[in-house]
Amino acid sequence: MNMRTWSGLLALALGLVAVTAGAQVVTITYWQYEFASKVQMIDELIAEFEAENPGIKVRHETFPYAVFAEKVATSVPAGAGPHIVNLYYGWLPAWQRAGYLQPLPEDAFPTDSIESEFAPLVRAAKIDGRYWGLPTAVRTLALFYNVDLFEENGISGPPETWDELISIAQKLTIYRGGRFVRAGFGMAPDGQDHHLVREILLRQFGGAPYSDDYRTVAYNTPEGAAALKFYTDFRLVHQIGEPDFPFPGVAGYYRDGFIAGLIGMIVDGSFAIGAITRSAPHRWAVAELPRLTPDGERHNFASFWMHGLTPLAQGAELEAAVKFLQFITSERAMERWVAWVGELPARLSLVDNPELVGDPILGPFVAALPYSHATFFVDEAAQRAVMIDAVLRVIRDGMDPAESLRRAASEEQAILDRFWQAR
Repeated sequence: MNMRTWSGLLALALGLVAVTAGAQVVTITYWQYEFASKVQMIDELIAEFEAENPGIKVRHETFPYAVFAEKVATSVPAGAGPHIVNLYYGWLPAWQRAGYLQPLPEDAFPTDSIESEFAPLVRAAKIDGRYWGLPTAVRTLALFYNVDLFEENGISGPPETWDELISIAQKLTIYRGGRFVRAGFGMAPDGQDHHLVREILLRQFGGAPYSDDYRTVAYNTPEGAAALKFYTDFRLVHQIGEPDFPFPGVAGYYRDGFIAGLIGMIVDGSFAIGAITRSAPHRWAVAELPRLTPDGERHNFASFWMHGLTPLAQGAELEAAVKFLQFITSERAMERWVAWVGELPARLSLVDNPELVGDPILGPFVAALPYSHATFFVDEAAQRAVMIDAVLRVIRDGMDPAESLRRAASEEQAILDRFWQAR
């Protein structure tokens, strides 16, 4: 065989290798909304995953929160968009019904394994006996407080009860000329406080937000009215804060206000730790949420963002997407996530870590997991708006709390009825 023949065969062989190698590379797309710490963490995890799986390429795309859900709703039905999507657990019923997701393959994500290895609240990702996504992390709420302001005002530590919180907040509040210069407490009904009213104060007052099967609104009661009045009195009676202070119209205004030292205390999620750590110039700390009385019941709200598979993931792309989903919900990924983002690991093996439990910042969030409730939202955006409106009608329109809550219950019951009747 002459040199020309050898050269030809070698070129053909190299060409076949190149074609084969090209055919082996599968590209999948992952979508999430723009949250700086989460975006950076996913980018780092993608780099690690691709290094370990050279046959898979992950394209990471992000969108502003305000348009994210709409972008999914228009893209996936049109056959475009992501193979894996990050979604708030409260959106699941609506997204599942709309066909934006497919159930997780049972062989790759056995139900028994999920329910023995993940925090119980993750079961909110289960519909019709199937899991439709898994989280890397879960979140609870806690009280963030400005240590410098506390010490300047002779306050020794965080409040144990809500009455103590009111008393402390009054010491921290500066109110001049009919306006707040500094708020002792950051009221944020459109932040985390709609959860504070529904899942925490309401239960502490002895009520319940819904029936056990989540088909019936149960908060139109004297206990519910008392909880709503207690919260709205923060503004109307005690004057320790008001919605939209200090940056009206700015998403995260209450957190930005806390970072700027214009708010003494806020209720926020563990997901806020990263932003506050990197931006707050003052000393701050975290405590479990107050109770009504020193020996009263503790309640909290738990939530999570999960990763789901869209119907666009089929064949080799589904296989690649499953591998990536397994990677970003592994213990290894969760350990990285909690260190950078601040959210809690979703796996029980990591939540029980003594270092995590004893951490002065993360510990209060971990302690809340056993008494936290993950609301089953059938239409999270609509249900959130109902509770926000109930609060604002009292604060801004002067409506009686019982009447505002009666109206809210009627509106939300209609939302539940539409969902359950459709199923």
